[in-house]
Amino acid sequence: MAENFNWNEYRPSKAVWFWSCIAGVLATVILGFTWGGWVTGGTAEEMVATAREDGRAELVATVCVDKFLATSDAAVRLAQLKEESQWQRDDFIEEGGWVTLAGFEEPVDGAAGLCAEQLAEMELPAANEAAAAETETSVN
Repeated sequence: MAENFNWNEYRPSKAVWFWSCIAGVLATVILGFTWGGWVTGGTAEEMVATAREDGRAELVATVCVDKFLATSDAAVRLAQLKEESQWQRDDFIEEGGWVTLAGFEEPVDGAAGLCAEQLAEMELPAANEAAAAETETSVN
């Protein structure tokens, strides 16, 4: 029978058409959600909320670094921060008030850790070099 089969004369029934369409839809949905990057509305809302919180924390961490470095004793405080264990650096930053923005009572979640990481990686110039740079800037 397979030898005599002619594709040009094949006429699928309505049931074959129906199940072929269902299979195509299911394959599209499965591939879309697994490899296509599709997400449900709830997952999209969670992703937006996470991105919003992460963005806020990154912004406040940047402000924190600027506020920290603007203090007169930044080199001493940076040395103190580096002496703290990695787990206590967040508390050091929060207690200093660098991650609490004006008008807010509480620090922004996640900002202290990011700020502490950025500051721990930093190297400040020696105190006399910083003083010399400040003098040059004020003279010019």
